[in-house]
Amino acid sequence: MPGKLAAGNWKMNGTTAALAEARALAEACPDPAVSILICPPATLLSRLSDILAAGPVATGGQDCHGAASGAHTGDISAAMLADAGAGHVILGHSERRADHGETNADVRAKAEAAIAAGLAAIVCVGETAAERDAGDTLAVIEAQLAGSLPDAITPATVIVAYEPVWAIGTGRVPTLDQIDEVHAMIRANLSARYGAETGDEITLLYGGSVKGTNAAEIFAVAHVNGALVGGASLKSTDFLPIIQALEAS
Repeated sequence: MPGKLAAGNWKMNGTTAALAEARALAEACPDPAVSILICPPATLLSRLSDILAAGPVATGGQDCHGAASGAHTGDISAAMLADAGAGHVILGHSERRADHGETNADVRAKAEAAIAAGLAAIVCVGETAAERDAGDTLAVIEAQLAGSLPDAITPATVIVAYEPVWAIGTGRVPTLDQIDEVHAMIRANLSARYGAETGDEITLLYGGSVKGTNAAEIFAVAHVNGALVGGASLKSTDFLPIIQALEAS
């Protein structure tokens, strides 16, 4: 069975004071039945990794460069994230694709770099509102999967997160049938490309306005193995009910 993961993406939020929230979350989950991950801003990653070391909550980065090193001012390599204590990295988030013009090829190069550095790559896919309204959702996501995922992956090296762009931070959530349709397609796509032994075991996350009030019904959908959570992961009291719903699923 795919592993269950509750992953928090803090995005460009958090200074030193935010470390207390992560500490509180770890103290509230001394022996969780699922994996828990927090991806803070790069400025907090090393300190957060030290605080959470050997505890129930892991840490990850929010992006990495496709090159191992070089003249890339302001960028961070996968090896640097690993050195700072990360075990995962989010790649291809719609905000990166939109704000920084990242292509599927860019995401694939980053995923390959992450895997080479020993990180698990959380590769994000998802359609815009216009693509959904045009009936192109599945075709868009199939193209993102084909272009963004490396040819050689395992359930330990890649996690796929479906985040409909129109649901991120908007309070809008797809219907359960819409989530089910996309996750079923992703599972079938992965199993066809990589074989059932790999494709059936890759963890699939849903992301987009996940909250404690809707998490249980989302986790009841087939092939939803966890969540990539944005705003609701910033406070332990908001993130904890989502984790508890995943544990109960």
